[in-house]
Amino acid sequence: MLRRLAIASVVFTAACAGQKAAGPAAAASVQERMRITNQPVFDVALCHPRQLSLPQPANQASLVGALISTRPQVMECLVDPKDRGPAGTTKVTVKTHITDAEATHSIVGENLSPDGQKCIQDAVNKAVPIQPLTAKGAQPVDAQAEFIHELNNSPAITFGINEGSDFSGEVRLAQEQWCDCYASYATQAPPVLTAKITLKKASPTAADITFEPSGSTEGEQLAACLKSKMTALPAKLTSDELTFPHRFVHFHSLATEAATNLPPELRFYQLELVRGQRSASTAIALGVRANAAEAYDAIVTEYKKNPSKNWGMVQDLKDKCAALVKAADEWIAAIESQQASEQQTVSLVQELKAKDDGWTNVETASQAALANTQKDLETAKQRRAADEAACPKESKGKK
Repeated sequence: MLRRLAIASVVFTAACAGQKAAGPAAAASVQERMRITNQPVFDVALCHPRQLSLPQPANQASLVGALISTRPQVMECLVDPKDRGPAGTTKVTVKTHITDAEATHSIVGENLSPDGQKCIQDAVNKAVPIQPLTAKGAQPVDAQAEFIHELNNSPAITFGINEGSDFSGEVRLAQEQWCDCYASYATQAPPVLTAKITLKKASPTAADITFEPSGSTEGEQLAACLKSKMTALPAKLTSDELTFPHRFVHFHSLATEAATNLPPELRFYQLELVRGQRSASTAIALGVRANAAEAYDAIVTEYKKNPSKNWGMVQDLKDKCAALVKAADEWIAAIESQQASEQQTVSLVQELKAKDDGWTNVETASQAALANTQKDLETAKQRRAADEAACPKESKGKK
């Protein structure tokens, strides 16, 4: 299951290659992108980060899940051109190594600048706090996650194209600092917003910013907040005046509500990000269950050494077995949540395929992911049944 988790994003990326649908890096129309670039999507999960509570002691499953959950932070680092090298593809590997003496995350990559390495290192250190193993001489625990950033398909800024694009690039890089604007979007992705921006040579900031109606009170409030932030950004223009559209497209990796305000093509990418985070939660829950199983097995082994002498351990046996069953239930719930997002993806892709056969490969990949998760769910339910069957039972007539 962990291997499937590690390669799932690669499967979807490959399946989506060549699609006619607008991807995350193609949020604006073709006409707009010919004029002004640097308007990639922003993941609002950066403003509402996960608060990870990893099981102790650390194990590989939970660490893999935790590392994969850092995707929003890692990919955001790579939006900034100073964090990437000149190549179109940037590969990042985050490695975690924990022993009884140390606990470290290390970052290696291809086409990764020193600034990019530091950005990702700081982000992972903050998002995934780890500590050395408490048991002396314990077996080291290692985990890793890989991330691929494609200049033409992943959110990215390229400066020097034209002055309008440069201003749009500054807006996009500043969005992570504007989290107060996204405070009300803790559980859902914000709507797509479009602003008309006018720059003038005589003005050190944008001379005029006007948003199109969003269709909702929350959207209007977000537009007003973004406008106030944009008016504070410095602007440089050598011609007399330039007016252009800036399109804000938002995703939310940690959303718990459906993105009904997004067009179908963008909803697909939104669901894919949600699926990735729920897959990470499944791996973390698997790690919790593994620790609970180890704790129960240890006390069972101790009890069996001398049952007549260790009768006082019966309550501990019951408690640890109950904890094991509870962990199994949480593992099942995590898989069911992942399954729900994958079922939504399959349904959406079938809707898109009915209008465009170019979604056929995506449908195949989506159905394969759902089938694998259904198998994992059945396995988890079987293990849960076995866990409960192994719990100590009261003798008939005894309390």
